[in-house]
Amino acid sequence: MATVVITGANRGIGLELAKAYVGRGDTVIATARKPSEATALKALGARGPGKLEVLPLDVADAGTLPAFTTALGDRAVDLLVVNSGVNGARGAHDDAANTAEAWAKIFAVNVAGAFLTVAACAPKLSPAGKIAIISSVMASSANVSGTSYPYRASKAAVANVGANLAVEFKPKRIAVGIYHPGWVRTDMGGPSASIAPEESAAGLVKRFDALSLATTGVFEDYAGKAIAF
Repeated sequence: MATVVITGANRGIGLELAKAYVGRGDTVIATARKPSEATALKALGARGPGKLEVLPLDVADAGTLPAFTTALGDRAVDLLVVNSGVNGARGAHDDAANTAEAWAKIFAVNVAGAFLTVAACAPKLSPAGKIAIISSVMASSANVSGTSYPYRASKAAVANVGANLAVEFKPKRIAVGIYHPGWVRTDMGGPSASIAPEESAAGLVKRFDALSLATTGVFEDYAGKAIAF
């Protein structure tokens, strides 16, 4: 039975990943900014056969990380899934939502938040532990549309962070993978998205299981298709 930490697990893909791991008997430590409001997440604890613990964490507030890592205690983390993320302005360069404040917020969560979470949790990783970073195919320079600038830029940045972490952690025998979950029917993906959260989560779990030192630094989608940086 593995111990899996999933950030941003109160909804969407994070919630489905928590369901998948609890369902197969693993111990899941899930984070939410406001655990008291994460009713769907907390309900998983009664489903089994795995175990669930919900801890508070706001990845955009580095001040919440010490309390989170302290709450982990002496437990060894086998898989850290860096899933927390937010979207930004979806239009072209002249979208009024493209403000400096909006750019700063999305980078605080999607990039700095991801990096600082890994840095804080790294000492808790088990020997041969794994780190999975959720990015997006929209990070790829081969997939451009002239829209959604802050989200695309943030996901490209965190993919680059993941690639560098893979190099740093390989001598420590920690594998790092970067993943596109697909266009998923969540609050972020919208109702017209192509796949259900359950399909995305099932595919991601398979990809995380397959991650090894031989494939560290991989950037691929939930079905195993390679993505160009």
